Amino acid sequence: MKGTTTATGGLVYGIRLRREVEYRYVGITTKTASRRFHQHLRVAAQGRKTPFYDWVRKQNPADLIADELDWLEGLDQLGQAEVDWIAYLRSQGDRLLNLSDGGLGPTGVVWTDEMRDAARLRSKGRKGLSRFGEDNPFFGMSHSPEQRQKWAEQRKGTFVGPDNPNFGRFGPDHPGFGHTMSAEARKALSEAFTGEGNPNYGKTASAETRAKMSAARRGVPKPSSRRSAHTRHHTNKGIVKPTCQHCIDDAAQAKLMRESENDK
Repeated sequence: MKGTTTATGGLVYGIRLRREVEYRYVGITTKTASRRFHQHLRVAAQGRKTPFYDWVRKQNPADLIADELDWLEGLDQLGQAEVDWIAYLRSQGDRLLNLSDGGLGPTGVVWTDEMRDAARLRSKGRKGLSRFGEDNPFFGMSHSPEQRQKWAEQRKGTFVGPDNPNFGRFGPDHPGFGHTMSAEARKALSEAFTGEGNPNYGKTASAETRAKMSAARRGVPKPSSRRSAHTRHHTNKGIVKPTCQHCIDDAAQAKLMRESENDK
């Protein structure tokens, strides 16, 4: 079995049209310039939206070339070399399509609101890549309890009150307005939470919990109102009782609606 090796150096490369001396992109790699260039071609073919990849898609790959601009033995100096080359070529008038000024780590471009909105519009309607089962890189793994607790603390109260993006939005203004689940979706949801799929499957409330629930509900009428009782025992069951005032009111309302529809 061959052992793995760790790169101790890398190179700065520039991509240009063969017929021109102007470079349009500068990058760094620990591989060869040719190999990194072909990786760029694959990414461009996959449709990534950046100024550089948009430009690559407009060219014939045979007309492009990647030149080795500099080689450095120490990786810690590689990022700074990229920054220096980008600054130098831009000062010479090369119209580089790099989004950032180069460098290692999160020292690149800081997105403005306009850039974020433009990216949102470009990606709107784009079909995403979903990987299921063994194709998913996280297949068979699970997050540690510590990580889950950390996320829970970070998200606590995030969508409460005015922080909720749908706070104060009702009727047609709510994104879920008019949405109904299909019969297939309802059935699938029901089956998913039946039996062992139910989070409370096999669990029983402790005596302390039952006592607390009983105390909280003591003195509260069941149902909480006559209207609620009418809905539960009449409307939901399709029963109409002539002695129920709400049944009479509902019937009168339905009659008015029918008459209004006929007048139209």
